[in-house]
Amino acid sequence: MTGGGSGGHITPILAVAHELKQLDPTLTIVYIGQKGDKLSDIPAADPNIDEVFAVSAGKFRRYHGEGWKQLLDVSTQYMNIRDGFRVLKGLWQSYRIIKKLQPVVVFTRGGFVSVPVALGGKLNGVPFITHDSDSIPSLANRIIARWATMNTVALPEEIYPYVQSKTKTVGIPLAHDYEFVTPELQKTYRAELGLETYTQMLFVTGGGNGARDLNNAVVDNAETLLRQYPGLCIVHVAGRIHEVVTNTAYDAKLSSEARTRVMVHGFLSGLYKNIGAADVVIARAGATNLAEFAVQGKACIIVPAEQLVGGHQIENARIFEERDAIMLMTQAQVDQERRLAMVVGDLLGNEPRRQQLGANLHAFARTDAAQSLAMLLLDIAKPKQ
Repeated sequence: MTGGGSGGHITPILAVAHELKQLDPTLTIVYIGQKGDKLSDIPAADPNIDEVFAVSAGKFRRYHGEGWKQLLDVSTQYMNIRDGFRVLKGLWQSYRIIKKLQPVVVFTRGGFVSVPVALGGKLNGVPFITHDSDSIPSLANRIIARWATMNTVALPEEIYPYVQSKTKTVGIPLAHDYEFVTPELQKTYRAELGLETYTQMLFVTGGGNGARDLNNAVVDNAETLLRQYPGLCIVHVAGRIHEVVTNTAYDAKLSSEARTRVMVHGFLSGLYKNIGAADVVIARAGATNLAEFAVQGKACIIVPAEQLVGGHQIENARIFEERDAIMLMTQAQVDQERRLAMVVGDLLGNEPRRQQLGANLHAFARTDAAQSLAMLLLDIAKPKQ
């Protein structure tokens, strides 16, 4: 199994690994990640992953909305050339690892590391399948898709630029812990997290690596919200590289009493309890996160990362907003003084609206993706008669 660089790549891998072990406990599951990945300890600690390797990989830098101008950026082009050599190095490393291990199948979730690992498998005669969560497939998967045995996708296969005969819609693999959250289950989660003394909870996440601009906007609006809602607490997953600076910013902005009602984390395992305990969620528009929120039926304020190549988060969010399943805000709107606090406050004070948004989002939920992918992998791995 390979992928990485973000929680949206790693968590589906671990969900599929869990289902594979449920179907066949004798399997050996190996994860190959990218050297230097700040989230590499997560698959290494997962009980369903038997062994972990890391290889060199590189990024092809493209920036949404800049067009041809980025061709004149010497620094960007230098890093692209440098990372091209890293990909070649990773291909050689992947080839050697896979030749030694002799796996029966490779599963790739995308990310830079997928290119050398999938091609290293192909050169060893090992079949691989890809998976895309977003409506716009990743560059890594588009590069390797032609050699894949199958390209699995989250949305209807006809919207993807793959050969239709080997494209299959399966949904987004989620951890088996995710389920629809009733008021009783929400209360249970809050008690298990030690937050039962609070009457309301706001959960914030910018994804596994965090989101600096979103973090800053929430910090700027926190004082207004905490004053308006005395029973409110905020659980904020800021990303590991932003954890210290986000804590420091809250320290500077809030009174000592208000500060006790804000909990900042770099990264959280068992995310389902924190999402489930929340009344309102603020997040980016990563497809995996949206799928998790949908299963749990949460009222969400979604702020797409507009700078990402291809605008896939914008497209993800648009699909949900058209069905009144989320509150959509742009980063520019969030950056306006107290506007985020006003939108969050409107939701916190309007339970029927929260329930409506949650129900509309839950209509998108699909919970069988991890098992479907696990069964597909096992089928591909079977010796052909």
